[in-house]
Amino acid sequence: MTREATRALGFCLVFVVPALLPVAEMMRRSGVPSVLAAAFPLFFLFVLVPLADALMGRDVRNPPGDDDATDASDWLFRGLTWLAVPAWLGLLGWALGVLANAPLGPGAKAVWLLSLGITGGVVAINTAHELIHKSGRFEPALGGVLLASVVYAGFKVEHLRGHHVHVSTPQDASSARLGESLYRFLPKALLSNALNAWRLEAARLRRLGLPAWHWRNELLGWYALSLLFAGAAFVFYGVAGLAGFLVQGAIAGVTLEIINYVEHYGLERRQVCPGQYERVDHRHSWNSSYRLTNWLLFQLQRHSDHHAHARRRYHRLRHHPDSPQLPAGYATMFLLALVPPLWRRTIDPRVHAWRARSAP
Repeated sequence: MTREATRALGFCLVFVVPALLPVAEMMRRSGVPSVLAAAFPLFFLFVLVPLADALMGRDVRNPPGDDDATDASDWLFRGLTWLAVPAWLGLLGWALGVLANAPLGPGAKAVWLLSLGITGGVVAINTAHELIHKSGRFEPALGGVLLASVVYAGFKVEHLRGHHVHVSTPQDASSARLGESLYRFLPKALLSNALNAWRLEAARLRRLGLPAWHWRNELLGWYALSLLFAGAAFVFYGVAGLAGFLVQGAIAGVTLEIINYVEHYGLERRQVCPGQYERVDHRHSWNSSYRLTNWLLFQLQRHSDHHAHARRRYHRLRHHPDSPQLPAGYATMFLLALVPPLWRRTIDPRVHAWRARSAP
């Protein structure tokens, strides 16, 4: 087996995440209390994964050869992201059926939806993030389908044309300021990014001499697909299915923005003249090279290199030792962000140290 094929086996662990809900349902059917069974994916992601990260440690090795070369093994890594699309859509339909038909109490239903929404953030939005950055039409379209399935299509426009342009500046709603709590950041990010996506797409159409409400407005197409998904949930599973579809999408969107908070908190690009900032590079995003979480997230944690080379495929992303480094993987940092005093005690000293090192 080649080294690249061996690496691909690690990224196959991505598919452990959508398997967690079926395992939870099997636990419920075997007699485990419904609430505890529904919480199994949360226990796995936020207890077992951080423990395993600590045991397995970091992987700071970089892929050999040309960073952006294309060879036969690339299709293996691409295929994994493509397979995530039917895996997620199948899981979503099945999980809404369980929600509507299984004998779950209100508490178990709430926990089931929380588990489903966070799974959507990991499998649907994270995979979409990888796909929408690629050239051509096929992969960005797959990413759009995934985002429509969690009612977060604006991310496809705003992330590429807004966030990647303005990251680590005051113009970016997804870059948290030093001292800004998660609970102040979240409403601003969710609302501003949705509105900015529409503004960006309307501006693109204006340059073409077209009105915002035009069939070439891609947001209208993706929101129409979200309506189609919602209609299917209602037809097959009634009001419970429709409500579940909307709630899981909201939770997935919140999950994404919590990760955005972690990825850019406190980092700033220097202003070189009024309204202009230094070029984005690998020093303007937090990096984490914990091995297991990177396998589970298509190396999203090598976010520093992603912002420096946005089209680079996940398996070719590099570790930069001079990037600001998180003390743990995303699962741990996600939980820390929920407790602002603990978050600031952990991260603020690192921000100050990074600013001191980066001072001109």
